[in-house]
Amino acid sequence: MSRIGKKPITVPAGVTVSVDDKNVVTVKGPKGTLVQDVNPDITLKEENGVLTLERPTDAKPHKAMHGLYRSLVNNMVVGVTDGFSKTLKLVGTGYRAAVDGSKLTINIGFSHPVVMEAPESIQFETPDQTTIIVKGISKQQVGNLAADIRALRKPEPYLGKGIKYVDEHIRRKEGKAGK
Repeated sequence: MSRIGKKPITVPAGVTVSVDDKNVVTVKGPKGTLVQDVNPDITLKEENGVLTLERPTDAKPHKAMHGLYRSLVNNMVVGVTDGFSKTLKLVGTGYRAAVDGSKLTINIGFSHPVVMEAPESIQFETPDQTTIIVKGISKQQVGNLAADIRALRKPEPYLGKGIKYVDEHIRRKEGKAGK
């Protein structure tokens, strides 16, 4: 049995999980609502605030879906209660970021500032000029948006300039060897 798939999901107070007849899971909580289609082969059961997912057979595709959908539903429950965030750091002279409402303006050495609009469930924060925090209830959206921001100017290995995740380690290379 799938080690991840067999773990039960505890549903905290204030969170409601509903499954309709087409196997669409809706999770509502204090931070918002998330919806996910689940494969019809996977069945969801909720008993006393504990959600379990079951698969029909031990075939390889069913095992894979079992763990996948358990992780997706668990991320939905965590997202509507606590939310997710990714922190990015701008490294380089003159690199800075600022938030104006739902718009993020980044100056990273281009001839123009890069302006990014936040989707409706995502918020940007800039505690200082070189730190960007991407927050939201969907782990997938937060991760994708943070990756898009990082892709604007990936960290380079010689000086370490660019946009990097806070917990990311950049492997540095040695410069030119002198005679």
